[in-house]
Formats: sequence, C-alpha cells, structure tokens
Amino acid sequence: MTLLIVIIVLAIIFDFINGFHDAANSIATVVSTKVLTPTQAVIWAAFFNFVAYFIAKYIIGGFGIADTVSKTVNMDYIIQTFGNPSIVIIAGLVAAITWNLITWWFGIPSSSSHTLIGGFAGAGIAASGFSAIHAGVVGVIALFIVVAPLIGMVAGNLITILTLHLVKKAKPGKADRWFKNLQLVSSAALSIGHGLNDSQKVMGIIAAALIAYTATTPDVHPWLYMNDMNDMHDWVPLVCFTAIALGTVCGGWKIMKTMGNRITKITPIEGFCAQTAGSLTLFITEILHVPVSTTHVITGSIIGVGSVKRLAAVRWGVTKDLVLAWVLTIPISAVMAMLVYRLIILFV
Repeated sequence: MTLLIVIIVLAIIFDFINGFHDAANSIATVVSTKVLTPTQAVIWAAFFNFVAYFIAKYIIGGFGIADTVSKTVNMDYIIQTFGNPSIVIIAGLVAAITWNLITWWFGIPSSSSHTLIGGFAGAGIAASGFSAIHAGVVGVIALFIVVAPLIGMVAGNLITILTLHLVKKAKPGKADRWFKNLQLVSSAALSIGHGLNDSQKVMGIIAAALIAYTATTPDVHPWLYMNDMNDMHDWVPLVCFTAIALGTVCGGWKIMKTMGNRITKITPIEGFCAQTAGSLTLFITEILHVPVSTTHVITGSIIGVGSVKRLAAVRWGVTKDLVLAWVLTIPISAVMAMLVYRLIILFV
C-alpha cells in the first residue's frame, strides 16, 4: 500500500510539473501578441485544461490515450518484477520528473509525454529486458515524434494561407482586433487539447499501478480495485486533470520565451492560425489514441505559420536545437530510469 501511495503521489507531482513545463504551449502566442497578460493567460489555459475532463468523459466517452500509455510495458512483467510491481513504475516516474525539471530549468521545450514513455519503458527494460515492452506501442509513439509536428506544420501553413486569403481586403488594424478576440477561442481549444492529451498519460501510469496492485493484493479496497481500464474510478482522472491545471497556473516563463518569439515573430492572425492548427492536431491524435507531445505539435504549427511569409522568417537554428532535444528525450529518460531502477533494487 505504501509504495502504491508513493506512485500516485509521484504521478501527481509529474502531472503538476507537466502543467507548468507545458504551460507555454497554450499561452505563448496569446501573451506575445498581448491579447492577455501572463496571469490572465495561465488562468484561462488552466480553466480549459480542466474542462477537458468533462469533454473526455461525457463527449468522447473514454480515455483512449491513458489506455495506450498503460500498455507501454507488458503488465505481466510489471507484476513479476521481483514480486513488486511498484519498482518499475517508481523508477520511470523519478526519471521523467528529473528530466522535466532539467529541461524546464534550461528553458528547453522538450516533451513531457516522451520523457514519461521513455522512463516507463527504460525501467521495464532494466527489470526484464526488451521483451518487457510493447514494441508496437512504443514504435507508434516514437513515429509521432515526426508525424505530430508535421501535421501541425502542414495545418498551420494551410490555415494561414486560407485565413490571409479570407481577410485580404480587411484593414490591418481591424483584422488585428478580430484575431485578438479569436485568439481567445483558439487558445481555449489548444488548452482543451493539451488537457485531453497530457492528463491522460499520467492516468495511464496510475492505471497500470492499480491493475498491478489489484493482481497482487488480496482484499483490495473498492476505490483501488482495477482489473482493466473499464474499472477506472472517477477520482483518477479528476486528480490528474486538476494537477495539470494547477501546474499550468504556476506557468513556465522560461519556455514561453522560446515558444513565443524565438522561433518566429507572431502577430494576432498568425497566433490564431498556430493555435487552431495545434488544437486540430491534438484532437486528431486524441481520436487515434496516440499520446503526442503538445510541445512538438505547437512548435510545428508555429513553424508552418511562419513559413508562409518566407522560410527565412523561421529561426531554423533554434528549431534545430529543439528537434535535437526531442530526439534525445526518450533514450535519455530510458537510461535515467534504468539507473534509478538499479539504485532502488539495491535497497529493496
């Protein structure tokens, strides 16, 4: 029971950190175009992060991304690990939290999603070898490191071209006022997509822990009993969506500077187009049940929007550094989780 509580607490901490680490994804453009102050923006984003819970439960009707994440490591291997399924999950969470804090400190917009997947998979490999992980699940997630920002980039490019065509006869000042208001809508949609996507990843980790705990513990308390994803208790998503919303309120100003203006300068029209493209991409991946990085998606969208002006408008040097961080996140998190796992079993 104690280790299960440790897992749940660590998962909530990760979700909170995920919120302030990724806050910039939802609010960077709306702040850089001065539609909202930073304080107003984080409150706005946090509110819609939480609204996403009701959309997932009552409109979408399920938590498909959580189910995908829970299958990263084969449940049989988690249960068999030294008779203690907690070790794999704890090691993965500690590694993911550590990498998230490192990248936040240096202002690197890396993927909270991929550090969690990398940590979980790495701990599973350390425990039982490569056969412990579902290669197909990890492969699809890794593929979307490339696919997700490409979808965002193409969507951002096309939406910008279409939008500029529709407003080509409007006076610039009037168009700016329109799109400052529309940015509130697109920012809300992006925050909903962020909540839908990122909150469910931690739900998947908690679900894996509860399923393993149920399989190895007699007389499980009804609130902790979970045989499969159909037994998900309401407290799990409510806690996860609340944690990410609170994290978003705390903000992530270092990363926001990168996302807001270092990739390309953003106007209200471009901010609206980037956020709309990002939210559409997240809704598509939600339907596909693929956990993706909101950081990757909005970065691709901003690049797509900026490239409409001209390719030189995008600061490709900054973009190259971001891509390098994306590629390294899963393997670094996996190696860190392996080391953490080895350290834990020395004392267990």
